[in-house]
Amino acid sequence: MLRGSIVALITPMHEDGGIDDASLRRLVDFHVDAGTTAIVAVGTTGESATLDEDEHCAVIRMTVEMADGRIPIIAGTGANSTREAINLTRCAKDAGARAALLVTPYYNKPTQEGLYLHYRAIAEAVDIPQILYNVPGRTACDLLPETAAKLAPIETIVGIKDATGDLTRVERLRAGCGDGFALYSGDDATGCEFMLGGGDGVISVTSNLAPRLMQDMCDAALAGDRENAEAINRRLDALHRDLFVQSNPIPVKWGVAEMGLCTKGIRLPLTWLSEEHHARVRAAMEQASVL
Repeated sequence: MLRGSIVALITPMHEDGGIDDASLRRLVDFHVDAGTTAIVAVGTTGESATLDEDEHCAVIRMTVEMADGRIPIIAGTGANSTREAINLTRCAKDAGARAALLVTPYYNKPTQEGLYLHYRAIAEAVDIPQILYNVPGRTACDLLPETAAKLAPIETIVGIKDATGDLTRVERLRAGCGDGFALYSGDDATGCEFMLGGGDGVISVTSNLAPRLMQDMCDAALAGDRENAEAINRRLDALHRDLFVQSNPIPVKWGVAEMGLCTKGIRLPLTWLSEEHHARVRAAMEQASVL
């Protein structure tokens, strides 16, 4: 089980929207050096919705190759089509990813039975560890703890990323899914308390900018050291908040570019961070001592 700070990595792009391979390598090295637990490639923060299937698979392969065994790579392979999700998950397995992260099918709003059958079909089709990903604020679809508990006995389904921010779910998920099932927060603002309450880590946007602080905070929280975890988290509070001043990953890509780690590229319909928010995000970065 991977425990700690797992970065939901941006996908660096040139100004014309093409994938920036050199910056991707720089970011992988950055997280290896910072001690980040693992990298999620091509998740929501990695603009999975704007990459076609060939590009999606190519970025997964590149990230695995660039990591070269130094840090585990989890591949974002979710889709609102079960067939597409199976294809992307096969790409992840073939590329050598450690696991796959599968967002709930967005837009088409399946029932809980539909969600169960969707995830079961992927698990039966591809033999790779799979992490469920629930982010109803993005998908208009809520994977309930009871449905996660129904999926947990499937051997290849090993954990869940819960981005609801609802801390009452930690206890419900742990009780329903068992101690060997990984529980990851997908909400940086409540991630510290999520781990102190029994979670195993955070799949984090903030970690793109402050990986060492995030890892230190996670280490303290997982050790049950509330005082130290909360003290570190206070330095990160502004980032947790202000990296969502516009839709993710708009602010975090701007921040990574400000640190000189990537070029200024993003794909429509996303746009570069509005100038009116620059000072606010910069101040949050300065509070965390990353600028």
